[in-house]
Amino acid sequence: MRHSILIGLGLAATVALVGCQKDGDAEVDRALESVNALDGADLSDIMLTAADPNEAVTYFTRTLNDNPDRIDIRRGLAISLIRAKSYDRAVSAWRKVNAHPDATYDDQVDLADALIRTGKWDEANATLDAVPPTHETFKRYRLEAVVADSAKEWKKADSFYETAVGLTTRPAGVLNNWGYSKLTRGDFSEAERLFVEAIREDNGLFTAKNNLVLARGAQRNYSLPVIPMEQTERAQLLHTMALSAIKQGDVEIGKALLREAIETHPQHFESAVRSLRAMENT
Repeated sequence: MRHSILIGLGLAATVALVGCQKDGDAEVDRALESVNALDGADLSDIMLTAADPNEAVTYFTRTLNDNPDRIDIRRGLAISLIRAKSYDRAVSAWRKVNAHPDATYDDQVDLADALIRTGKWDEANATLDAVPPTHETFKRYRLEAVVADSAKEWKKADSFYETAVGLTTRPAGVLNNWGYSKLTRGDFSEAERLFVEAIREDNGLFTAKNNLVLARGAQRNYSLPVIPMEQTERAQLLHTMALSAIKQGDVEIGKALLREAIETHPQHFESAVRSLRAMENT
């Protein structure tokens, strides 16, 4: 009798131990799943920022094959294709993101961005029009401005640019784009003002500095603006100013500016030398 009781207790202990082991295994599995999910999220973040764009495309393509329903992986692939400048594939990828039931208005805006990069202006416009006006983001209005610019709808473009500037703490890029829009319209003084404002926001934005020189040159103002610039930048801006002067018909001023650019550059300034030789031979 006592022997059977001991056997029963032993069996009960074994069953309890097995039950505890199963519960423990389940907890370990859940913990590992959480760690793997965290590692995957961290790796995705790295791939979207620090990784080579083509490596990121490979990573997200492979991961998407194993997780076809995950919208974050679809987004990661679409973003990586944009970074890799594979814009046609990016359009296809963003379409698939927007076909997902969890797609957002931001995904629609990103699709419009990809469409603009492939020159599909009408479709980009239609995609943005489908986004409710209550969805007010910097990227949405920046793209609206670009689309309006392409259609030469200047009042709409100006309104969208102004709204976009007010929705970001780093407006230098959009101010530069707005200034370039004004430059192409022939509104040189307003373009100059916007370029100056862009440089004030980001004094390392060389594109805005170069555009500022173009705006001044178009007004036959051939003095460099008082803005922060390194010696190499100064030489490059003098070269731009010289070409602008020559285009305006002020050839001698252009030659003098080319010589100054060559003297200013800390190294051999091949493009300026070539321009000067061409002018002197002519």
